[in-house]
Amino acid sequence: MSPMRPTAADLASASAADDCGCAPTPAERDRLWKRPIHRRGVFELGALSVVALAAFGVGSGVSTAHAATYPSWDDVQRAKGNEAAKGVEVQRIQGLIQSLTQKVADTEAAALLASDEFYAAQQQYFEAIRVADDLQAQADEQTLIAEGASRKAGQLAAQLYRNGGDDTTLQLFFAGSAAESDELLSRLGTLDKFMQHNRAVYDEAISSKNAAQSLTDQAVVARDERDRLQQVAEEKMTAAQEAADAAQAALDEQTTYLETLKAQLAALQDTTAQTVAGYQAGVAARAAEEKARREREAAEAAANSGGNGGGGGQAGSGGWVRPHGGARSSSYGPRTPICGPQGCSSSYHYGADLANGCGAAIYAANSGTVDYAGANGNYGNYVRIQHGGGVSSGYAHIKPGGIAVRRGQWVESGQVIAYAGNTGRSFGCHLHFEVYLNGGYTNPVRFMEDRGVYV
Repeated sequence: MSPMRPTAADLASASAADDCGCAPTPAERDRLWKRPIHRRGVFELGALSVVALAAFGVGSGVSTAHAATYPSWDDVQRAKGNEAAKGVEVQRIQGLIQSLTQKVADTEAAALLASDEFYAAQQQYFEAIRVADDLQAQADEQTLIAEGASRKAGQLAAQLYRNGGDDTTLQLFFAGSAAESDELLSRLGTLDKFMQHNRAVYDEAISSKNAAQSLTDQAVVARDERDRLQQVAEEKMTAAQEAADAAQAALDEQTTYLETLKAQLAALQDTTAQTVAGYQAGVAARAAEEKARREREAAEAAANSGGNGGGGGQAGSGGWVRPHGGARSSSYGPRTPICGPQGCSSSYHYGADLANGCGAAIYAANSGTVDYAGANGNYGNYVRIQHGGGVSSGYAHIKPGGIAVRRGQWVESGQVIAYAGNTGRSFGCHLHFEVYLNGGYTNPVRFMEDRGVYV
Protein backbone atom coordinates (compact mmCIF):
# COMPACT_ATOMS: atom_id res chain seq x y z
CA MET A 1 0.00 0.00 0.00
CA SER A 2 1.46 3.36 -1.03
CA PRO A 3 1.76 6.14 1.55
CA MET A 4 -1.16 8.58 1.54
CA ARG A 5 -0.40 11.86 -0.21
CA PRO A 6 -0.81 14.88 2.06
CA THR A 7 -3.64 17.33 1.55
CA ALA A 8 -3.04 20.94 0.57
CA ALA A 9 -3.56 21.87 4.22
CA ASP A 10 -0.93 19.34 5.30
CA LEU A 11 1.58 20.74 2.79
CA ALA A 12 0.86 24.30 3.85
CA SER A 13 1.33 23.38 7.50
CA ALA A 14 4.65 21.62 6.78
CA SER A 15 5.85 24.58 4.70
CA ALA A 16 5.01 26.99 7.46
CA ALA A 17 6.83 24.90 10.01
CA ASP A 18 9.98 24.91 7.89
CA ASP A 19 10.04 28.72 6.68
CA CYS A 20 13.23 -8.93 3.05
CA GLY A 21 12.36 -11.27 5.78
CA CYS A 22 13.86 -10.25 9.13
CA ALA A 23 10.80 -8.46 10.45
CA PRO A 24 7.97 -9.84 12.60
CA THR A 25 4.86 -11.33 11.04
CA PRO A 26 1.51 -9.50 11.43
CA ALA A 27 0.50 -12.00 14.13
CA GLU A 28 3.76 -11.40 15.97
CA ARG A 29 3.30 -7.66 15.76
CA ASP A 30 -0.20 -7.97 17.24
CA ARG A 31 1.29 -9.77 20.23
CA LEU A 32 4.18 -7.31 20.40
CA TRP A 33 2.17 -4.13 20.78
CA LYS A 34 -0.07 -5.64 23.45
CA ARG A 35 2.87 -6.70 25.61
CA PRO A 36 4.00 -4.32 28.40
CA ILE A 37 7.53 -3.03 28.06
CA HIS A 38 9.93 -2.57 30.95
CA ARG A 39 12.12 0.43 30.27
CA ARG A 40 15.84 0.13 30.86
CA GLY A 41 17.65 2.71 32.92
CA VAL A 42 19.44 5.53 31.22
CA PHE A 43 23.20 5.50 30.64
CA GLU A 44 25.81 6.77 33.08
CA LEU A 45 24.41 10.25 32.56
CA GLY A 46 21.21 8.93 34.09
CA ALA A 47 20.33 12.16 35.85
CA LEU A 48 18.94 13.43 32.53
CA SER A 49 16.01 11.00 32.32
CA VAL A 50 12.61 11.43 30.70
CA VAL A 51 11.67 13.63 33.66
CA ALA A 52 14.69 15.81 32.99
CA LEU A 53 13.80 16.05 29.31
CA ALA A 54 10.33 17.24 30.29
CA ALA A 55 11.94 19.96 32.36
CA PHE A 56 13.51 21.29 29.15
CA GLY A 57 10.15 21.31 27.40
CA VAL A 58 10.74 17.97 25.65
CA GLY A 59 7.69 15.90 24.89
CA SER A 60 5.11 18.61 25.40
CA GLY A 61 4.79 19.32 21.69
CA VAL A 62 4.81 23.05 22.49
CA SER A 63 7.59 25.30 21.25
CA THR A 64 9.62 27.07 23.93
CA ALA A 65 10.29 30.03 21.60
CA HIS A 66 7.75 32.27 23.37
CA ALA A 67 8.71 31.37 26.93
CA ALA A 68 10.30 34.80 27.55
CA THR A 69 9.22 38.36 26.86
CA TYR A 70 11.95 40.20 24.99
CA PRO A 71 12.53 43.96 25.03
CA SER A 72 11.86 46.03 21.95
CA TRP A 73 14.15 48.72 20.61
CA ASP A 74 11.58 51.26 21.86
CA ASP A 75 12.04 49.83 25.37
CA VAL A 76 15.80 50.31 25.00
CA GLN A 77 15.40 53.86 23.71
CA ARG A 78 13.19 54.81 26.65
CA ALA A 79 15.53 53.17 29.19
CA LYS A 80 18.55 55.10 27.85
CA GLY A 81 16.99 58.33 29.08
CA ASN A 82 16.69 57.17 32.69
CA GLU A 83 19.59 55.76 34.72
CA ALA A 84 17.37 53.69 37.03
CA ALA A 85 15.36 52.27 34.16
CA LYS A 86 18.57 51.62 32.24
CA GLY A 87 20.02 49.56 35.10
CA VAL A 88 16.87 47.45 35.33
CA GLU A 89 16.84 46.87 31.58
CA VAL A 90 20.53 45.92 31.55
CA GLN A 91 19.94 43.29 34.24
CA ARG A 92 16.89 42.03 32.40
CA ILE A 93 18.75 41.64 29.10
CA GLN A 94 21.76 40.02 30.76
CA GLY A 95 19.41 37.49 32.37
CA LEU A 96 17.74 36.75 29.04
CA ILE A 97 21.11 36.21 27.34
CA GLN A 98 22.21 33.83 30.09
CA SER A 99 18.87 32.03 29.96
CA LEU A 100 19.07 31.55 26.19
CA THR A 101 22.63 30.21 26.40
CA GLN A 102 21.79 27.85 29.26
CA LYS A 103 18.66 26.56 27.55
CA VAL A 104 20.63 25.69 24.41
CA ALA A 105 23.30 23.90 26.47
CA ASP A 106 20.73 21.96 28.52
CA THR A 107 18.55 20.88 25.62
CA GLU A 108 21.56 19.90 23.49
CA ALA A 109 22.89 17.75 26.38
CA ALA A 110 19.48 16.10 26.73
CA ALA A 111 19.28 15.55 22.97
CA LEU A 112 22.76 13.99 22.91
CA LEU A 113 21.85 11.57 25.70
CA ALA A 114 18.56 10.64 24.05
CA SER A 115 20.28 10.13 20.68
CA ASP A 116 22.83 7.77 22.25
CA GLU A 117 20.04 5.77 23.85
CA PHE A 118 18.20 5.58 20.53
CA TYR A 119 21.30 4.34 18.73
CA ALA A 120 22.06 1.72 21.40
CA ALA A 121 18.47 0.44 21.38
CA GLN A 122 18.41 0.31 17.57
CA GLN A 123 21.66 -1.65 17.43
CA GLN A 124 20.45 -4.07 20.13
CA TYR A 125 17.32 -4.66 18.07
CA PHE A 126 19.38 -5.29 14.92
CA GLU A 127 21.59 -7.76 16.80
CA ALA A 128 18.49 -9.53 18.14
CA ILE A 129 17.27 -9.97 14.56
CA ARG A 130 20.55 -11.66 13.64
CA VAL A 131 20.43 -13.95 16.69
CA ALA A 132 16.83 -15.00 15.99
CA ASP A 133 17.52 -15.60 12.29
CA ASP A 134 20.69 -17.59 13.01
CA LEU A 135 18.89 -19.84 15.53
CA GLN A 136 16.03 -20.45 13.11
CA ALA A 137 18.48 -21.27 10.31
CA GLN A 138 20.23 -23.81 12.56
CA ALA A 139 16.87 -25.31 13.55
CA ASP A 140 15.89 -25.64 9.88
CA GLU A 141 19.22 -27.31 9.11
CA GLN A 142 18.78 -29.85 11.90
CA THR A 143 15.22 -30.55 10.76
CA LEU A 144 16.48 -31.39 7.27
CA ILE A 145 19.15 -33.70 8.73
CA ALA A 146 16.55 -35.44 10.88
CA GLU A 147 14.18 -35.90 7.95
CA GLY A 148 16.98 -37.31 5.77
CA ALA A 149 18.13 -39.72 8.49
CA SER A 150 14.56 -40.86 9.11
CA ARG A 151 14.06 -41.63 5.42
CA LYS A 152 17.36 -43.55 5.30
CA ALA A 153 16.49 -45.55 8.43
CA GLY A 154 13.12 -46.45 6.93
CA GLN A 155 14.68 -47.63 3.71
CA LEU A 156 17.20 -49.81 5.59
CA ALA A 157 14.47 -51.28 7.76
CA ALA A 158 12.43 -52.19 4.71
CA GLN A 159 15.47 -53.83 3.10
CA LEU A 160 16.25 -55.79 6.27
CA TYR A 161 12.66 -56.98 6.49
CA ARG A 162 12.75 -58.25 2.95
CA ASN A 163 16.06 -60.07 3.51
CA GLY A 164 14.95 -61.55 6.83
CA GLY A 165 11.80 -63.07 5.34
CA ASP A 166 13.53 -64.75 2.38
CA ASP A 167 12.69 -68.55 2.12
CA THR A 168 16.20 -69.18 0.82
CA THR A 169 17.60 -68.07 4.16
CA LEU A 170 15.46 -70.62 6.01
CA GLN A 171 16.49 -73.39 3.59
CA LEU A 172 20.15 -72.55 4.17
CA PHE A 173 19.59 -72.58 7.92
CA PHE A 174 18.24 -76.19 7.87
CA ALA A 175 20.68 -77.46 5.25
CA GLY A 176 23.50 -79.80 6.34
CA SER A 177 26.12 -78.58 3.89
CA ALA A 178 29.03 -76.81 5.55
CA ALA A 179 29.46 -74.54 2.58
CA GLU A 180 25.81 -73.54 2.75
CA SER A 181 26.09 -73.03 6.53
CA ASP A 182 29.07 -70.76 6.00
CA GLU A 183 27.01 -68.71 3.54
CA LEU A 184 24.19 -68.44 6.08
CA LEU A 185 26.59 -67.25 8.80
CA SER A 186 28.06 -64.74 6.39
CA ARG A 187 24.62 -63.42 5.53
CA LEU A 188 23.63 -63.27 9.19
CA GLY A 189 26.83 -61.33 9.91
CA THR A 190 25.97 -58.93 7.12
CA LEU A 191 22.44 -58.65 8.48
CA ASP A 192 23.82 -57.79 11.92
CA LYS A 193 25.99 -55.05 10.43
CA PHE A 194 22.98 -53.67 8.60
CA MET A 195 21.02 -53.62 11.85
CA GLN A 196 23.85 -51.82 13.65
CA HIS A 197 24.08 -49.27 10.85
CA ASN A 198 20.34 -48.78 10.90
CA ARG A 199 20.45 -48.19 14.65
CA ALA A 200 23.13 -45.51 14.13
CA VAL A 201 21.04 -43.84 11.42
CA TYR A 202 17.99 -43.98 13.69
CA ASP A 203 19.93 -42.48 16.57
CA GLU A 204 21.13 -39.68 14.27
CA ALA A 205 17.56 -38.96 13.24
CA ILE A 206 16.40 -38.78 16.89
CA SER A 207 19.38 -36.58 17.88
CA SER A 208 18.82 -34.16 14.99
CA LYS A 209 15.09 -34.02 15.68
CA ASN A 210 15.75 -33.15 19.35
CA ALA A 211 18.34 -30.55 18.35
CA ALA A 212 15.92 -29.02 15.86
CA GLN A 213 13.22 -28.77 18.53
CA SER A 214 15.62 -27.20 21.03
CA LEU A 215 16.85 -24.67 18.49
CA THR A 216 13.29 -23.89 17.44
CA ASP A 217 12.37 -23.21 21.07
CA GLN A 218 15.39 -20.93 21.40
CA ALA A 219 14.43 -19.13 18.18
CA VAL A 220 10.93 -18.47 19.55
CA VAL A 221 12.44 -16.92 22.69
CA ALA A 222 14.87 -14.91 20.54
CA ARG A 223 12.05 -13.59 18.35
CA ASP A 224 10.13 -12.50 21.44
CA GLU A 225 13.23 -10.62 22.61
CA ARG A 226 13.67 -9.17 19.13
CA ASP A 227 10.10 -7.87 19.20
CA ARG A 228 10.54 -6.40 22.66
CA LEU A 229 13.70 -4.62 21.58
CA GLN A 230 11.97 -3.30 18.47
CA GLN A 231 9.37 -1.55 20.60
CA VAL A 232 12.07 -0.21 22.95
CA ALA A 233 13.97 1.16 19.93
CA GLU A 234 10.84 2.89 18.61
CA GLU A 235 10.19 4.43 22.03
CA LYS A 236 13.79 5.63 22.26
CA MET A 237 13.49 7.09 18.74
CA THR A 238 10.40 9.06 19.76
CA ALA A 239 12.15 10.38 22.88
CA ALA A 240 15.25 11.29 20.85
CA GLN A 241 13.15 13.15 18.26
CA GLU A 242 11.35 15.11 20.96
CA ALA A 243 14.69 15.99 22.55
CA ALA A 244 16.11 17.04 19.17
CA ASP A 245 13.04 19.20 18.52
CA ALA A 246 13.45 20.90 21.89
CA ALA A 247 17.14 21.55 21.23
CA GLN A 248 16.35 22.96 17.80
CA ALA A 249 13.62 25.19 19.26
CA ALA A 250 16.08 26.53 21.83
CA LEU A 251 18.69 27.12 19.14
CA ASP A 252 16.14 28.85 16.89
CA GLU A 253 15.12 31.07 19.79
CA GLN A 254 18.74 31.92 20.49
CA THR A 255 19.40 32.63 16.81
CA THR A 256 16.33 34.86 16.64
CA TYR A 257 17.03 36.95 19.74
CA LEU A 258 20.66 36.69 20.87
CA GLU A 259 22.29 39.15 18.46
CA THR A 260 19.54 41.67 19.06
CA LEU A 261 19.84 41.29 22.83
CA LYS A 262 23.61 41.76 22.65
CA ALA A 263 23.16 44.87 20.50
CA GLN A 264 20.51 46.23 22.89
CA LEU A 265 22.80 45.59 25.86
CA ALA A 266 25.66 47.36 24.08
CA ALA A 267 23.38 50.28 23.28
CA LEU A 268 22.36 50.62 26.93
CA GLN A 269 25.95 50.41 28.17
CA ASP A 270 27.35 52.72 25.46
CA THR A 271 28.24 56.20 26.66
CA THR A 272 29.06 57.55 23.19
CA ALA A 273 26.74 59.40 20.87
CA GLN A 274 25.99 56.31 18.79
CA THR A 275 22.23 55.95 18.33
CA VAL A 276 19.96 52.98 18.85
CA ALA A 277 19.27 53.12 15.11
CA GLY A 278 22.95 52.43 14.48
CA TYR A 279 22.84 49.26 16.56
CA GLN A 280 19.66 48.18 14.78
CA ALA A 281 21.40 48.66 11.45
CA GLY A 282 24.28 46.45 12.60
CA VAL A 283 21.88 43.65 13.59
CA ALA A 284 20.12 43.88 10.23
CA ALA A 285 23.45 43.77 8.37
CA ARG A 286 24.59 40.64 10.20
CA ALA A 287 21.25 38.97 9.51
CA ALA A 288 21.62 39.73 5.81
CA GLU A 289 25.18 38.32 5.80
CA GLU A 290 23.98 35.12 7.49
CA LYS A 291 21.17 34.71 4.98
CA ALA A 292 23.59 35.20 2.07
CA ARG A 293 26.01 32.67 3.59
CA ARG A 294 23.29 30.02 3.86
CA GLU A 295 22.15 30.63 0.30
CA ARG A 296 25.76 30.37 -0.91
CA GLU A 297 26.28 27.05 0.93
CA ALA A 298 23.04 25.66 -0.49
CA ALA A 299 24.11 26.64 -4.02
CA GLU A 300 27.56 25.06 -3.54
CA ALA A 301 26.00 21.85 -2.22
CA ALA A 302 23.65 21.69 -5.18
CA ALA A 303 26.57 22.21 -7.56
CA ASN A 304 28.47 19.35 -5.90
CA SER A 305 25.54 16.94 -5.95
CA GLY A 306 26.35 15.54 -9.41
CA GLY A 307 29.72 14.49 -8.03
CA ASN A 308 31.99 11.77 -9.32
CA GLY A 309 30.35 8.63 -10.57
CA GLY A 310 26.85 7.36 -9.98
CA GLY A 311 24.89 10.57 -10.17
CA GLY A 312 22.62 11.07 -7.15
CA GLY A 313 18.94 10.82 -7.99
CA GLN A 314 19.43 8.18 -10.72
CA ALA A 315 15.99 6.61 -11.20
CA GLY A 316 14.89 2.98 -11.12
CA SER A 317 11.43 1.40 -10.94
CA GLY A 318 8.60 2.12 -8.53
CA GLY A 319 9.81 5.62 -7.79
CA TRP A 320 13.12 4.46 -6.30
CA VAL A 321 16.19 6.61 -6.97
CA ARG A 322 19.86 6.53 -6.02
CA PRO A 323 20.14 8.50 -2.75
CA HIS A 324 23.63 9.94 -3.33
CA GLY A 325 26.31 10.37 -5.95
CA GLY A 326 29.77 8.87 -5.82
CA ALA A 327 31.08 5.33 -5.61
CA ARG A 328 30.15 2.72 -3.01
CA SER A 329 32.96 2.81 -0.44
CA SER A 330 31.63 0.04 1.84
CA SER A 331 28.99 -2.60 1.27
CA TYR A 332 26.50 -4.51 3.43
CA GLY A 333 27.43 -7.37 5.77
CA PRO A 334 30.39 -8.47 7.93
CA ARG A 335 33.51 -6.34 7.70
CA THR A 336 36.81 -5.67 9.43
CA PRO A 337 36.35 -2.78 11.88
CA ILE A 338 38.18 0.49 11.20
CA CYS A 339 39.52 2.36 14.24
CA GLY A 340 40.41 5.98 14.80
CA PRO A 341 40.42 8.68 17.52
CA GLN A 342 36.62 8.53 17.74
CA GLY A 343 36.55 4.75 18.26
CA CYS A 344 36.05 1.75 15.99
CA SER A 345 33.43 1.03 13.36
CA SER A 346 31.07 -1.92 13.76
CA SER A 347 32.02 -5.43 12.66
CA TYR A 348 28.69 -5.82 10.84
CA HIS A 349 27.59 -3.16 8.37
CA TYR A 350 23.82 -2.77 8.15
CA GLY A 351 23.94 -0.38 5.21
CA ALA A 352 25.90 0.74 2.16
CA ASP A 353 28.28 3.72 2.14
CA LEU A 354 28.29 6.15 -0.78
CA ALA A 355 31.08 8.75 -0.93
CA ASN A 356 30.54 11.86 -3.02
CA GLY A 357 32.37 14.50 -1.01
CA CYS A 358 31.58 16.73 1.95
CA GLY A 359 28.40 18.73 1.48
CA ALA A 360 27.14 16.74 -1.52
CA ALA A 361 23.35 16.44 -1.70
CA ILE A 362 21.50 13.44 -0.26
CA TYR A 363 18.22 12.53 -1.96
CA ALA A 364 15.09 10.79 -0.69
CA ALA A 365 15.28 7.26 -2.11
CA ASN A 366 11.50 7.34 -2.59
CA SER A 367 8.52 9.46 -1.62
CA GLY A 368 7.30 9.28 1.95
CA THR A 369 6.99 10.91 5.34
CA VAL A 370 9.98 11.85 7.48
CA ASP A 371 9.53 10.22 10.88
CA TYR A 372 12.96 11.06 12.31
CA ALA A 373 15.36 13.94 11.73
CA GLY A 374 18.07 14.47 14.31
CA ALA A 375 21.09 12.96 16.02
CA ASN A 376 21.40 9.17 16.37
CA GLY A 377 24.49 8.20 18.36
CA ASN A 378 27.26 6.76 16.20
CA TYR A 379 25.19 7.44 13.10
CA GLY A 380 25.64 11.15 13.71
CA ASN A 381 22.92 13.30 12.17
CA TYR A 382 20.29 10.96 10.75
CA VAL A 383 17.03 11.00 8.79
CA ARG A 384 14.49 8.19 8.43
CA ILE A 385 11.67 8.19 5.87
CA GLN A 386 8.58 5.93 5.91
CA HIS A 387 7.63 4.98 2.33
CA GLY A 388 4.57 2.82 3.10
CA GLY A 389 4.00 -0.91 2.95
CA GLY A 390 6.42 -1.46 5.86
CA VAL A 391 9.39 -0.07 3.88
CA SER A 392 11.55 2.75 5.22
CA SER A 393 15.03 4.14 4.56
CA GLY A 394 17.73 5.71 6.74
CA TYR A 395 20.44 8.29 5.97
CA ALA A 396 23.37 8.76 8.39
CA HIS A 397 26.52 10.90 9.00
CA ILE A 398 24.81 14.07 7.71
CA LYS A 399 26.91 17.20 8.19
CA PRO A 400 26.23 19.59 11.10
CA GLY A 401 23.25 21.72 10.21
CA GLY A 402 22.84 19.65 7.05
CA ILE A 403 19.38 18.18 7.65
CA ALA A 404 17.00 19.91 5.24
CA VAL A 405 13.73 18.28 6.38
CA ARG A 406 11.77 17.91 9.60
CA ARG A 407 9.71 15.19 11.25
CA GLY A 408 6.25 14.84 9.74
CA GLN A 409 7.25 16.43 6.43
CA TRP A 410 6.24 14.74 3.17
CA VAL A 411 9.13 14.44 0.68
CA GLU A 412 9.10 13.51 -2.98
CA SER A 413 11.31 10.85 -4.54
CA GLY A 414 14.67 12.44 -5.42
CA GLN A 415 14.12 15.51 -3.25
CA VAL A 416 17.21 16.85 -1.47
CA ILE A 417 16.76 15.98 2.22
CA ALA A 418 20.27 16.57 3.60
CA TYR A 419 23.97 17.06 2.84
CA ALA A 420 26.76 14.54 3.37
CA GLY A 421 29.07 14.94 6.33
CA ASN A 422 31.29 13.16 8.80
CA THR A 423 29.23 13.19 12.02
CA GLY A 424 29.02 10.28 14.44
CA ARG A 425 31.51 7.42 14.20
CA SER A 426 32.60 8.16 10.66
CA PHE A 427 35.99 8.19 8.95
CA GLY A 428 35.34 10.66 6.14
CA CYS A 429 32.41 12.43 4.53
CA HIS A 430 29.90 9.95 3.09
CA LEU A 431 26.29 8.78 3.21
CA HIS A 432 25.52 5.62 5.18
CA PHE A 433 22.29 4.35 3.56
CA GLU A 434 19.99 1.72 5.07
CA VAL A 435 16.69 0.11 4.06
CA TYR A 436 14.28 -1.38 6.60
CA LEU A 437 11.39 -3.83 6.25
CA ASN A 438 8.89 -3.32 9.08
CA GLY A 439 11.69 -1.73 11.09
CA GLY A 440 14.23 -4.53 10.59
CA TYR A 441 17.31 -4.13 8.43
CA THR A 442 17.72 -5.68 5.00
CA ASN A 443 20.47 -5.62 2.38
CA PRO A 444 20.06 -2.18 0.74
CA VAL A 445 22.30 -3.08 -2.21
CA ARG A 446 20.15 -6.06 -3.20
CA PHE A 447 16.92 -4.21 -2.37
CA MET A 448 17.80 -1.32 -4.68
CA GLU A 449 19.17 -3.58 -7.43
CA ASP A 450 15.84 -5.44 -7.48
CA ARG A 451 14.31 -2.05 -8.34
CA GLY A 452 16.83 -1.15 -11.02
CA VAL A 453 18.95 1.17 -8.88
CA TYR A 454 22.63 0.43 -8.30
CA VAL A 455 24.24 1.75 -5.13
